[in-house]
Amino acid sequence: MSPEDFLKEIQAIGEKFLLKLQKLPKADPVEIASFSVVLLFIATVLLLTIIACSCCCYSCCGCDGPDPRHKKSRVRPAA
Repeated sequence: MSPEDFLKEIQAIGEKFLLKLQKLPKADPVEIASFSVVLLFIATVLLLTIIACSCCCYSCCGCDGPDPRHKKSRVRPAA
């Protein structure tokens, strides 16, 4: 998929989302509840992704992480 197609797809999804938001005040309670559940799911996935990426960055990059001097070293048997 080319970048232009991807941007068009994102724009189409955004337009559908805005249309759905505009129709929401006139919607049935069931439709409002289902829309809220979908939004909650999307927000949860984004939040968990951000948390996972920040934890990965914290452990991989050092980012003021644990002091390497306190790292456990393996003890090898004497020959």
